[in-house]
Amino acid sequence: MAGQADVTQPTDSSASPGAEQSLSPVRAYLLNCGSSSLADRAFSALMLVCALSIFAIVILILVELISGSKLTIQKFGMSFFFGSAWDPVNGNFGALPFIYGTVVSSILALIIAVPLAVGVAIFLTEMCPDWLRGFLAFFTELLAAIPSVVYGLWAIFVMVPLLRQFFYPYLIKSLGWTGIFGGPNYGFGMFSAGVILSIMVLPIISSLTREVMSAVPHAQREAVLALGATRWEMIRMGVLRNARIGIVGAVILGLGRALGETMAVTMVIGNRPEIVRSLLAPAYSMASVIANEFSEASDELYLSALIEIGLALFIVTIIVNALARVLVWAVTRGAPVRGT
Repeated sequence: MAGQADVTQPTDSSASPGAEQSLSPVRAYLLNCGSSSLADRAFSALMLVCALSIFAIVILILVELISGSKLTIQKFGMSFFFGSAWDPVNGNFGALPFIYGTVVSSILALIIAVPLAVGVAIFLTEMCPDWLRGFLAFFTELLAAIPSVVYGLWAIFVMVPLLRQFFYPYLIKSLGWTGIFGGPNYGFGMFSAGVILSIMVLPIISSLTREVMSAVPHAQREAVLALGATRWEMIRMGVLRNARIGIVGAVILGLGRALGETMAVTMVIGNRPEIVRSLLAPAYSMASVIANEFSEASDELYLSALIEIGLALFIVTIIVNALARVLVWAVTRGAPVRGT
């Protein structure tokens, strides 16, 4: 037994160095570091501060807007958001024409841009040849990098004359009886603002929709085709249905860009604070009136009215995002996204 113990003893002592040599560098580093609970708590606290900073920024913006518009809030109250007068000389202010111009021009932009953007995304992901896909995707995303003032200049010298000369006469002749496309043909107006906004939000919606559609597994496409579906049925049932939540999110981001756009809209909307039924008539948006008249505000009440216009834009943005959340829930019926 003693001899057997003498034989096995060297085996145990020789196994220990081998086990130490088999440790990976990462494992050895972690063993030497010891407990990392302090680092974990510090990291968690840092991430919590980053998350809370978002709420802090929103609250600070809201507080500053409210404090800057105290004069008009005290004088007009809620009637400021429903009044149509804008008379800086006599100190009579109302934000309804600007809210109307902002919301209607943004909705027009989505009506024009969403079908075109989804069509571009479908072509790029499902039908485009490989040699053309990269170039077309690059030029589509390049539209998002063009400054808004360049869009405005292009609209003034190219888009508005074309619409005024060729497209608006046709609308007035065929649909003028509705009143929506009636009145004088100025060229500058609500519809022109909607068209230029649609061009500006198109690359955002198209790029995000393309990424979402590309994330749909190919097994979904193959399964639908195996059941005898055509290419259109495969795209509609196998791709668009699975990507609908992401597409709605892309539309929401495009709407946010349209609501806050300033320069391009200011250059083509006509800048007239009126609520007119015709989409061809000049109008005004909230961002445009702030950009145009903020430097001209000669008294505190005028400045307070412009700041409250910014507050109105902030509130409209919150309401639109809340409605978009409801829309997403309506599309998904409250169900979680299915795993792939």
